[in-house]
Amino acid sequence: MPLLLRKHHGLLIAAGTVCVVVNGSGLGALWFTGVGLLLGGLLLRWVLTRAQRPPRGVTPPVALGAPVRGHWVALNGPATKVPSHTHSLAQTYAIDLVRRPAPEPVWVWPIARRPAAYPAYGEPLLAPADGRVVAAADGQRDHLSRTSLAGLGYLLVEGFVRSLADPRHILGNHLVLDLGDGTYAVFAHLRRRSLRVAVGERVTAGQPLAECGNSGNSSEPHLHFQLMDGPDLTSAHGLPFTWRYTDDDGHEQVGVPADRTRFTPAAPGPR
Repeated sequence: MPLLLRKHHGLLIAAGTVCVVVNGSGLGALWFTGVGLLLGGLLLRWVLTRAQRPPRGVTPPVALGAPVRGHWVALNGPATKVPSHTHSLAQTYAIDLVRRPAPEPVWVWPIARRPAAYPAYGEPLLAPADGRVVAAADGQRDHLSRTSLAGLGYLLVEGFVRSLADPRHILGNHLVLDLGDGTYAVFAHLRRRSLRVAVGERVTAGQPLAECGNSGNSSEPHLHFQLMDGPDLTSAHGLPFTWRYTDDDGHEQVGVPADRTRFTPAAPGPR
């Protein structure tokens, strides 16, 4: 199956959905066409996700500086389970970082909050190692939070629709760094118009790159960070990594914080 076709499987799913929804003649040609397109699109999604599973065997983690400073909380990370997110888009070892205290999720009201209500919003994001910028975009808006029951329902539907299109609609504003040796770092959900670097620019470990935001497929302002072995999110494989950090008990650690661990990262430095 050509990679290009697999990359655009969302078009098949969208077209199939339209055919089924607008069909008004029962089990006719349009209905069967829609079902066929839906099944074809879902099969392509499964094939693409399976193809992005990392090769079997132990891959040594890449030692990096953490991309943030101050007190953070880890969520959806590889220290708790692998894949931490999904193999799709090379997210096998991805991690989400939030700051606390922040507004707690609610059942009913308020339905949504502005990004500025969350302490992670606007926090500087740092280069985890020396590298070069190979992709950068920061034109998408920072939307309201999706942490109420209604907001989470909307997020699920919105996330599915976003997944049918280009990965940038999932990532939101984002940045990809080439760290050398076939290693690429991804920063996602950046604040709109916060990029301080441009494609082709060289960066050094610890250099401010952008700010934390709430763009793309995000329920609240946070940083989504991951490593991968190529610049293309639709074909690369996820890579494991480690940071140096101090946990809430004051113990220095090397690795990745487990979910809901409060931690303070060490300053980024060379690999």
